[in-house]
Amino acid sequence: MNSRQAQLQAFDRLLTIMDELRARCPWDKKQTMQTLRHLTIEETYELGDAILEEDLEEVKQELGDVLLHIVFYAKIGSETNDFDIADVCNDICEKLINRHPHIYGDVEVQNEADVKRNWENIKLKEGKKSVLEGVPKGLPALVKANRIQDKVAGVGFDWEKPEQVWEKVQEELQEFQEEIASGDTEKMESEFGDVIFSLINYARFLDINPENALERTNKKFIGRFQYLEQKAREICKPLKDMTLAEMDVYWEEAKGVDSSGRQ
Repeated sequence: MNSRQAQLQAFDRLLTIMDELRARCPWDKKQTMQTLRHLTIEETYELGDAILEEDLEEVKQELGDVLLHIVFYAKIGSETNDFDIADVCNDICEKLINRHPHIYGDVEVQNEADVKRNWENIKLKEGKKSVLEGVPKGLPALVKANRIQDKVAGVGFDWEKPEQVWEKVQEELQEFQEEIASGDTEKMESEFGDVIFSLINYARFLDINPENALERTNKKFIGRFQYLEQKAREICKPLKDMTLAEMDVYWEEAKGVDSSGRQ
């Protein structure tokens, strides 16, 4: 691996290139924080995909894209004299030091749960009115639910055992079934939301990331369905003309085929 000096030189090279692009490239000169925002979100999702695929070469590439955006924002901030990359780095360093008193102070912790509780309590002492202030409004609902539950658990608002959470899941499922019977769509939607929220909570107790779990299932379904489409093309029979029984044969075959097409 590269030495610390080589790492710093590489980062300095990126800063120099960013300066040059901002001064000389017509596209880069036009960009603002607002125009970059949606691109940053896209790059972050691409990084997430690479991590799920466990493609480390792609992870490296996508990390570079995300890092470029960070440097870009800092460059724009420096042009208005609001902040630069040194301010960004120093701010996160101070935050990390302040929120890890068990490393940089005299606080003792026994486990990860203690660290998380300290983290949330320190944030409240910093002026936060709610532990939920740090949950971005624009997060997808599934990710947001997981972050909400994680944060409130950090200050002790949590179930004691997984079995209690599973009982809550069953309770919410029963209530959902009752609303289905009533035929009230609005109440059905509300109870369905409660079911999902409770399942996400149960996943947290089992150390399962619900976003990752669902995305893996999405990818699995896509792979199997595309296998079905491929087989339909091979026999020259459109899917719409196949019976469910015929499609199910290929679907079962697809379960034995991995993403690279090997049996």
